[in-house]
Amino acid sequence: MTLTSNERRVLDTLAERDEADAETLAEATGLGRGPVEGALSMLEEKGYVEVEETAETRYALTDEGSEYADDALPERRLHDYLVENDGATMDELRELDAFEIGIGHLRRKGWADVGETVEPNDAPRGDDEKALEALAEGEDADVPEMVVERGLVERVEERTVVAHLTDEGRAAAEKTTATEEKGELTHDDLASGDWKDATFADYNVEADAETTFGGREHILRQMANRVKEVMTSMGFQEMEGPHVDAEFYINDCLFMPQDHPARTHWDKFLLEEPTHIDELPDELVENVEKVHLEGAEGGDGYHSAWERDVARTLNLRGHTTSLSMRYLAQDVEPPARYFSVDKVYRNDTLDPTHLLEFFQIEGWVMARDLSVRDLMGTFVEFYSHFGIEDIEFKPHYNPYTEPSFEIFGEHPETGELIEIGNSGMFRREVLEPHGIDEDVEVMAWGLALERLLMLIYGFEDIRDVHGTLCDLELLREVPVLWE
Repeated sequence: MTLTSNERRVLDTLAERDEADAETLAEATGLGRGPVEGALSMLEEKGYVEVEETAETRYALTDEGSEYADDALPERRLHDYLVENDGATMDELRELDAFEIGIGHLRRKGWADVGETVEPNDAPRGDDEKALEALAEGEDADVPEMVVERGLVERVEERTVVAHLTDEGRAAAEKTTATEEKGELTHDDLASGDWKDATFADYNVEADAETTFGGREHILRQMANRVKEVMTSMGFQEMEGPHVDAEFYINDCLFMPQDHPARTHWDKFLLEEPTHIDELPDELVENVEKVHLEGAEGGDGYHSAWERDVARTLNLRGHTTSLSMRYLAQDVEPPARYFSVDKVYRNDTLDPTHLLEFFQIEGWVMARDLSVRDLMGTFVEFYSHFGIEDIEFKPHYNPYTEPSFEIFGEHPETGELIEIGNSGMFRREVLEPHGIDEDVEVMAWGLALERLLMLIYGFEDIRDVHGTLCDLELLREVPVLWE
């Protein structure tokens, strides 16, 4: 039986020691680790060696993890500060180096209650702190996954390949001569006729090929494009607009009072520069201010302060309804149907169904003689395109719609009802500033693209699909459910 040059070099080296790992063989033969393992695989098929593979997982501190092992986690430093400084405020904490990274973890761990002041709670030493300390001292540790996800500890998979020479292998090493084998038939071989005397390597067509992953469209983008196709087929036109917008379009036009809790800095992302939009349409601003102060159609309004400077404040939009307000301000005539599928940003707590940024399916219909039944029927039609027929509606309150209701769908894996959207009929306080006639209704909604994805595919944690903690293996293998 003939051997290739690589097989011969590996076999001769192994005959000198009976067994060796792949790293030792690579160093002794001058071949790389890959060629050595390839030669061992062929030698094993010929019965000349036995190969054992073992895998071991070890953990090592990153530079950031080493820093925290020495100086304590940022949230621990914030907690220590709160214990030592009774009645500390959030503004005081912002002055600390640990604030930017630590504040989110401090709140998530329940180590403090945030109000006018930040009050510390009990904060027992956690598994993450124990793991960092143990690794810093060179000891084995039970490493929580959260420490790896935070980038404080690196997980290293070490694979060891050890080859043992068999009796057949020793006999082959004593008598076999190396033969140069060609791995492919080239044009030069054919032209020169050298192929007639060449020895070609056998191919094992049943051997596992290396898995390769090419680029592909993200499943969330696939879903967004599918939604756009459905909405267009239902007669809607797509809206486009800025991700950074003025409070005026994001909240004021929606009849959200300027002192509403949802408009505090805790629930949105402000811009450091620029801080305010340059211009707003004067007439629309006057109309919006009037309904806030006096109401519409017999309403009382809020009778609370309304400031143009607040309305000019810029931040990342918390919903794409800001686009709807911009389009309604363009003297749209009924009947009209508009939609968008775009990203929004909210300062939420991360959990299996909430992210800091996500995609919203915005839509609205302007026409005369619209009713809630038309709105519900639109959802039944929309979700039927995705095979979802069992949806439920729950009455709800929004400052900008009346009546309003939330939409729920049943998760195919857990059976749990999850909220997939919010909707309603725009109030006159929203429509009147735009000069929309009293007999014209506008029904509107905001649906969650990620939650639609969860209903269709059965995902239980949206973080597996979207964001820094996404499951790449899942994204590579997930099937496409439509043509």
